[in-house]
Amino acid sequence: MMFSFVEFLAQAFLFLVGVIVLILLLVAIYDRLQTHDAIRRNYPVIGRFRGLFTALGEFFRQYFFAMDREELPFNRAQRDWVNHAAEGGSNTLAFGSTRDLTIPGTPIFVNAAFPPLDNQYASTEPMIIGPTARQPYMAPSFFNISGMSYGAISRPAVQALSRGAKKAGIWMNTGEGALSPYHLEGGCDIVFQIGTAKYGVRNPDGSLNDDKLREVAAHDAVKMFELKLAQGAKPGKGGILPAEKITAEIAQIRGIVPGEDSLSPNRHVEIDDWGDLLDMIAHIREVTGKPVGIKTVAGGAEPFEDLFRLIIERGEDSAPDFITLDGGEGGTGASPMPLMDLVGMSIREALLMVSDLRDRHGLKDRVRLIASGKLVNPGDVAWALAAGADFVTSARGFMFSLGCIQALKCNKNTCPTGITTHDPRFQKGLVVEVKEDRVARYAKGIIKEVETIAHSVGVTEPRQLRRRHVRLVMADGTSRPMHEVFPRGHEIPTMP
Repeated sequence: MMFSFVEFLAQAFLFLVGVIVLILLLVAIYDRLQTHDAIRRNYPVIGRFRGLFTALGEFFRQYFFAMDREELPFNRAQRDWVNHAAEGGSNTLAFGSTRDLTIPGTPIFVNAAFPPLDNQYASTEPMIIGPTARQPYMAPSFFNISGMSYGAISRPAVQALSRGAKKAGIWMNTGEGALSPYHLEGGCDIVFQIGTAKYGVRNPDGSLNDDKLREVAAHDAVKMFELKLAQGAKPGKGGILPAEKITAEIAQIRGIVPGEDSLSPNRHVEIDDWGDLLDMIAHIREVTGKPVGIKTVAGGAEPFEDLFRLIIERGEDSAPDFITLDGGEGGTGASPMPLMDLVGMSIREALLMVSDLRDRHGLKDRVRLIASGKLVNPGDVAWALAAGADFVTSARGFMFSLGCIQALKCNKNTCPTGITTHDPRFQKGLVVEVKEDRVARYAKGIIKEVETIAHSVGVTEPRQLRRRHVRLVMADGTSRPMHEVFPRGHEIPTMP
């Protein structure tokens, strides 16, 4: 009996080997005959490993080979900070910083010789947005959630963000995908973004529907409206939502046809110049009674000079209540590489320029400036406030707090963490009750650490951070005060 069993195993093994050899032979014949891949044609079977290793390379580098501060778009040190904050753990370090402080442009905060005592801690003060609107918004937090639409991200992701935002006392931007029940269920403050397709407030032809606009504004949770002109990862191009991510529910919420790719125009068709833009802002503010601002990307100083000059000509009441300035390094679920890599100024340059222009035209107290674009850690946020921002918003920072592992699958409906997919198989991994607490802890962690930086430099409120509180590392390894490197207004000519 034993011999028979051993003989069976041997025969089974030989059969398996034979099957494998046959499969490899068939694959080799196919590789030799196909014409679209030269490597596989010249090196049958073996050439397939190149494609496999190329596909797996980015993940092996992430886990085994890249140093803590080497990866892009976000390195391990940045992601780990978000994860520790979201978990409620300690973000203290031992033995010294791993950051290379000799890289040109690195900001270093200037500690005060005699900082406030511990019981004189820095704290965030609320700030009013849209003082001339019928319903101004007293925004409680300088750090908030940037636009991520239901459709680009999943139902449980929206739910967790909404609930977490409520717990942290911050606002949540809907993104251009309209207002869903999942944005509202958490009870947080909401900024409704109107993209170029006007999802949720559109007529069938894509034009703005005032009745739907009033319906959205009737929700007490909706505090402001943001008219999106452009975003950092794809300035000059509209949004892309693949058909496989458009469920019947998403189609109904957005007011589009299910089963088809949803492509937004590259700009608002009824807005041809700054005058048209100010007219549209005034119209939306009149219909809704709430503050209205814009989101855009800087490509140079001239367009903003024209905008601010026109506001002065028309009167301050014509101004947008806020400008959300996205950097060219901003993120998205899908964008052509040339736009993502090469178009739009970095937030590190654009914020300084636009804040100078706004302030020179006397609009600092009228037009709030919101910075966005890879600002996910306390130092990033504190720098933005020192550079002139009134608020900072982040999308990818909150994606990391939800559990994002930077798998780079946002555009394929196969996100392994359930954040950017509508596949129930993957969504089940995102447990809303757990992730909402991570969202809240991350937001509170950022706020606390930025207040700690403000306390260290000797001011009592994070928005009191100024350029003089930051030094920038130069190419020769020395550092200079940021207000000397970028003096306010000196590089901008006075407009007639």
